[in-house]
This record gives sequence, structure tokens and C-alpha cells, in this order.
Amino acid sequence: MNDSHFKAVEEDDAEFYVYHVLAGDVTTEIHHHSSAQLVYAEGGIVHVFTDLKHWYLPARCFMWIPAGIPHYIFSTSPKVDLYNFYFKKEENENGFFDEINIYSVSHLLREMILYTKDWDGKITKNDVPKYYFLKALKGILPEKRDKKLAFPVQHPFPKDETLLKIAKYIHANLEKPLTIESTAKEFGMSTRTLSRKFKEILGMNYVRFLRALRITRSLELMLEGKYNMYEIAMMVGYNSLSSFSNIFKKVIGVSPTEYQQKLRGDH
Repeated sequence: MNDSHFKAVEEDDAEFYVYHVLAGDVTTEIHHHSSAQLVYAEGGIVHVFTDLKHWYLPARCFMWIPAGIPHYIFSTSPKVDLYNFYFKKEENENGFFDEINIYSVSHLLREMILYTKDWDGKITKNDVPKYYFLKALKGILPEKRDKKLAFPVQHPFPKDETLLKIAKYIHANLEKPLTIESTAKEFGMSTRTLSRKFKEILGMNYVRFLRALRITRSLELMLEGKYNMYEIAMMVGYNSLSSFSNIFKKVIGVSPTEYQQKLRGDH
């Protein structure tokens, strides 16, 4: 994914702009635009970083990013298809369009998104069928989203240089026990100092941050389809399938098996 289309998105007559990345290479620089953006992922997890948070956009979900919000996007999933739609702000819009959030898609909305697979570039009033199709797509978003968030996990992302190094270290070593004591020792600081850093800078404790990284990594592994649930539990640092399942259900609201079926579209 390159950033070359951002200038075209800003053009006055670009009421709608479509830019899909169907090759798995998803990375952008930090940017913002005067159009709102709908991002839809099919086949993997996409990471979206805003100024304050790290969001995880799983397959079969869409993220609404209102106009003017700085963000950047990347994915480590090799098979992800990323659908991007840009919408100019209209007068008297539904309040839904002012809020950044992630929703799972209805069957109708997914079919409409996939229908545009071969579309590319600016859509103006001169292109009547596509123009009114996208108008309808935008219009049904407040009603046709799944009201219950499919994956209600986002968390502050550390801007502090030391915490950023620690976050990367944790992500690279998720299969290890990673107690706060062992991580503090790895970075030559006391447990108390590390604990305080997490609470003061991120507003959350070390255990919650670690848990969020483990659960989101487990989702990426589920989507790869190479491992059974026991193997995934071990790879993200749980010593039994039952402890992984319990934490997963506590965070996500359903069991890992149910969620895997949902991500694959089995029900």
C-alpha cells in the first residue's frame, strides 16, 4: 500500500474515493485527510495506530475513521485484503460518523463492500451507478453494522522510547512467561519503576497490556489456519488450553473456537 492516492482524495469533486489493497502489503506513513475513511479487512488482522491508541481490526470487521484524525496502518498478516473507502463530510450527518470505532459487518454490508473489489479511484456524480451505490453503502452504515463490537480491544500505545522498546520485546517473546519481574530485569530497572511507568504513561497495568498483546496475537495465529487451539495457546504464553480459553472469553466475550468460526465466516 503506498500513499500516492492521498492527494487525489483531497480533490473537491472526490465525494467518494476507493482504494483497495488486495496483495497483503499494507503499510502507510502517519497521515490524515479531510475525508472520513472506512477500512475493511478480509483475511487477516490490520493494526491501526491513532494518536492515542493502538486498534486491532480483525477480518470481517470495519473501522470508521472520521475526517482529520492522524493515523497509520500496517498488517503482518500475509493474506489480508484491505478495502478503503473515503467519504467527504456531508451536512446533518448521523452522529455515528463523528466517532472512531470498530464494528463487525452484517452479511449485506460485507457483500456490498466485496462488490467494489475492482473499483479504483475517484467516484463522481458523472459515474451514476457507482456514485449512488457508495451513497447507499455509507447511508446504511449506522443501521447495518453489528451493534456489538466484534473485538473490543484497543489500548494506548507507548510513545515513551523505553516503553516502546519493552512493548516490542514483549511482542517478540509472547511464548515466554514474561512476568513483570523478568521484564524489568531484562531492561535493568526495578519492578516498581516499570509498574509505575505503565500506569503513568499508558493508564493501564503491565498485566493488562501483556494480556491484550497475547489475545490479539492469538487471533492472528487463528487466521493463519496452521495451528490447533492448543498450539496457539502455547505460542502466546499460556501453559494450558483452559487458562487461555478462560482469559480469551473474559476479554472477547466468546470462546476461542466460536470466535475462530466467526472470523472464518462459518456462521
